[in-house]
Amino acid sequence: MRAREVRISFSALVRIRDDDRHVLLHSPSRPGVFNPPGGVYKHFGPAARLLESWGFRPDRPEPLANDLHHDLRGFLPGKSIPAFERWFLSGAYRESATECLRRELAEELNEVELPHLVPHVRRLTFSHLRTTTTGPEPVAGKDYLQLRRFEVHDLCVGDAAAHQLRIELVRAGADVSVPLVICATSAEIRDGRHRRALIGGHAGFLSGDRRYLPDLPMIRE
Repeated sequence: MRAREVRISFSALVRIRDDDRHVLLHSPSRPGVFNPPGGVYKHFGPAARLLESWGFRPDRPEPLANDLHHDLRGFLPGKSIPAFERWFLSGAYRESATECLRRELAEELNEVELPHLVPHVRRLTFSHLRTTTTGPEPVAGKDYLQLRRFEVHDLCVGDAAAHQLRIELVRAGADVSVPLVICATSAEIRDGRHRRALIGGHAGFLSGDRRYLPDLPMIRE
């Protein structure tokens, strides 16, 4: 691991479901693919010098570069991975899971054309369900290794806003007139398809500690 560059991606996902129907949102970075709400953590300004000292190189493909500033997605020398992981686990100079998920949900609700639900996001709380780390492991056709961390959280529905958000998203996922939201069963997630929609591989972490299918690549110019 120490001799090769490692691509890292550390993210938080939120499980929103009604029985075995899991809410998945369309991913603009992977057209035609639906993924769990959530995304990559962002770091704060003071972390920039630390990341630079470890040789961090951001992975910000065009045409999405403007949306990916400060993402904890990029490349590190293998020798820097232990220091990076210790820093991440300290929680210093980065988003908490709650901050990450609130931000991502607000962005994604706008992307799937449900902006009227954004006000429900401000006070949401979440309960940690599981964390799955994959790698460092080889990536087919690439000369780097990949290390990814997926933290899965349940949406806490103890207040009216969270309860209403869950109801509205489940309803949208069942409505064919809302094409950017689906509700997929565990079996559909394993198969990677809900009707005509493709389901991203890391949706498998909503129901367990493994993925069933590889992810499709992000848009790159």
